[in-house]
Amino acid sequence: MLGLSYWFLPLFAGCVWLGTLLAMLGRWLALGSPHYSSFHATQHITYISDIGATSWGKPLFITGSAVAVVTFDLAFISERWLRHTGRLTPNYNVSEIILSAFATLFAVVGAAGLILLTIFDTVHYPHVHDAMLVVFIAGYIISAIFICAEYQRLGIRYRGENILAASFWIKLAFIFVELALAIAFGVMSDKAHYNRAAVLEWTISLIYIFYIWSFIIDFLPATRTRHKGDRYAPPLRKQDDEMAMGTQTEGNMMGGPVYSSGGTYPDQGVNGAADHGNTGASRNF
Repeated sequence: MLGLSYWFLPLFAGCVWLGTLLAMLGRWLALGSPHYSSFHATQHITYISDIGATSWGKPLFITGSAVAVVTFDLAFISERWLRHTGRLTPNYNVSEIILSAFATLFAVVGAAGLILLTIFDTVHYPHVHDAMLVVFIAGYIISAIFICAEYQRLGIRYRGENILAASFWIKLAFIFVELALAIAFGVMSDKAHYNRAAVLEWTISLIYIFYIWSFIIDFLPATRTRHKGDRYAPPLRKQDDEMAMGTQTEGNMMGGPVYSSGGTYPDQGVNGAADHGNTGASRNF
């Protein structure tokens, strides 16, 4: 059974963000789609920021955004901890840990950008608001780039983990789609096509929900590794790997087959956590 586990963090964050957007849009429609002072002359479709600058929309925008991104950032921190403890496929080297740290850092930057743009609304602080919008979008796109780089390296070490590959491609698609939409949003705004820009802003925000939810699959393996005996083997140590390779070479020179554990620890079973499909950097059979 899946149970209530770490996957609940991205699920909850995405649902909060979706609920916030639907509540804002629904309330605006229920009021008869009013034309706010922040609207441009030819604009009749509201931006999220236009609603977020109203007396009723601002508290909702601030609260929903803060809860969503803080919970989402907790998912990043949890993912790092789960890899460290073997609940998820552990990082093989320092470079992967650095990539994970940068992914978390830029996620925090993106979260700060979203919270600040809700506080500094488009009516009273237009320039600060626009700057924080850029920080929000750029922060999460850069974070996704670092995640993809980390997962690409993890996928080489753990070829049997299909979840890593699926998550990598989903997040890579997010990078290209959101980047293209962000550029289109900027172009439409610059050319005064405000209704098209408003539609693009809503689209960007909705796609962000699916990016949050993509982390659900990242946490699914942790539902099977609650007990220490079910966790992933520690990363292969370089000296053990070299010893295993040397044993194999010497054995083959004598003309006989060689079977080795590939440098894993004795208490990890044959070839580490084989039940997880963990393919280490060097397995010798």
